Amino acid sequence: MNHKNKMKNTPAELSASAQERFVADHRRHHRMVTFMRFFILLVFLAVWELCADLKIIDSFFFSSPSRVVTCFITMLQKNSLCMHIGVTLYETILSFLLVFGFSMLCATLLWYSSRLTEILEPYLVVLNSLPKSALAPLLIVWLGTGMNTIIVAGISVAIFGAIINLYTGFRQVDEEKIKLIYTLGGNRRDTLFKVVLPGSIPIILSTMKVNIGLALVGVIIGEFLAARRGLGYLIIYGSQVFQLNMVITSIIILCIIAMGLYQMIQWLEHYYKKK
Repeated sequence: MNHKNKMKNTPAELSASAQERFVADHRRHHRMVTFMRFFILLVFLAVWELCADLKIIDSFFFSSPSRVVTCFITMLQKNSLCMHIGVTLYETILSFLLVFGFSMLCATLLWYSSRLTEILEPYLVVLNSLPKSALAPLLIVWLGTGMNTIIVAGISVAIFGAIINLYTGFRQVDEEKIKLIYTLGGNRRDTLFKVVLPGSIPIILSTMKVNIGLALVGVIIGEFLAARRGLGYLIIYGSQVFQLNMVITSIIILCIIAMGLYQMIQWLEHYYKKK
């Protein structure tokens, strides 16, 4: 005789089934997001190209995707584009690394000494609020034209905000954990390396994602004024000789570089969350 009632699933099977559905929904969500990103980009490029071809916009001033691709290939054939991209990347990454190291050191010193924080905090706030482009002419006078000026310009845009954000993150670490370290006989150094720094990793990664973009902005500002190489120089040179295809091509390359650098920090953050 056949049994009409089927056996019910066990709790383990139900849990596994729910987890599989969650993973499938998560993957479907990411595929949808990726598709929509590319779809929006393709629609924008198609509308841009169509408007240029139909003379709705002046292609001399606004260029078009096909003209940008042609300009890109021409610049590659002249063996100059890779050099300019490499220079900008080198200056940006070096500025970012110097910002990261110096801001971590300063934020740690501020965390160690509350008296030092009270003294320096107003200066940090003022320097962070100062328009960094105003410093560029002074940097040229002080350091001359060259890579050193550009790297310092990249550092100046990001450094003060990074110090403030990292110090704020250090101060927001759970006080109960700090008390526990002292209760177990730990000292200030133990608190820093066993509680504060590990507990501040999300803030550190978030600050790094902001700083990589700010370092690129500072480098481009420096290249506008004090460079003979780099994408910032190409933008200024192209605008001066009315080669606007070169200008827009350089801007698009900068967007790709910024997205790639940001994605590198994003991958690092995902790796940390998986641990």
